[in-house]
Amino acid sequence: MKVLVAVTAASLMYASVAQAADAGVEATIRQFGAAFNKGDVAAAKALHVTAPTIIDEVAPHFWSGPKAFDSWTADLGKSEAAEGKSDGQVAIGAPTREVVSGDSAYVIVPSTYTYKQKGARLREVAQMTFVLNKTASGWKIASWVWTGKKGVPVN
Repeated sequence: MKVLVAVTAASLMYASVAQAADAGVEATIRQFGAAFNKGDVAAAKALHVTAPTIIDEVAPHFWSGPKAFDSWTADLGKSEAAEGKSDGQVAIGAPTREVVSGDSAYVIVPSTYTYKQKGARLREVAQMTFVLNKTASGWKIASWVWTGKKGVPVN
């Protein structure tokens, strides 16, 4: 019985440590949003590992490897120009789930993308799911996914 109690206590302690928040994780995500909003592609890219994976609503929807970030930004720019979109800004909310397990983290954040399309103001309400890795220089984004509905007019 004592062994069962010890194993249970150790499991609960490990679970709370494994899921403890890390301020550096959220800071990296917020820095990514801020860099994106400023149009600072170099700063946004620097927050990623050298070969990230990105999944987004923009075709071809999946980018992975050393050129993933550059390819995604190029495809995003082409798509937004073709659709008449401009002035895009992303707002990232407080995490609804954050699991930190050693040198890796999994984070879900509510996100809103507001932009103009052919003069009309639109808003996409979504979630972003991030996977981050802790490196010698801090937390880096290994992967992220944008999941949301089409933009609707802002009233």
